[in-house]
Amino acid sequence: MAFSQKRIQKEILTMTTSPPPGTRLVTETMQTTKEFLVEVHGAQGTLFAGEQFKLLFKFGDRYPFESPQVMFVGDHIPEHPHVYSNGHICLSILTDDWSPALSVESVCLSILSMLSSCTEKKRPPDNAFYIRTCSSNPKDTRWWYHDDKV
Repeated sequence: MAFSQKRIQKEILTMTTSPPPGTRLVTETMQTTKEFLVEVHGAQGTLFAGEQFKLLFKFGDRYPFESPQVMFVGDHIPEHPHVYSNGHICLSILTDDWSPALSVESVCLSILSMLSSCTEKKRPPDNAFYIRTCSSNPKDTRWWYHDDKV
């Protein structure tokens, strides 16, 4: 078994037995360990309290040395200045700042933190242009990380 598969199986076990608060691995959708869904629940006392979202994780053969593809999917995409209406997430740990020390759990916690610190529900200013011109894989985007206030 390849190293990436062993690592993913270990992370699935962690997400199944002791997921971060506000998350749940959606095991019934898992066809392979290369792709799975995680439910994310908005934290109490935040703009997203009581809301539920789904994150799709897709893993390449070079994981964990290369970040997974992570995006919101489904009918309910959070309205957030770093989340495009197609589910793509502008978050540096998903591309430039990825480290093999990061995991599904740490990505979920970072996304929950990003949602929790949001002060206004709105889309990125270039949302319409971006979704017309982007690749289906958010990892193909050269993000410009300039805002750490939300």
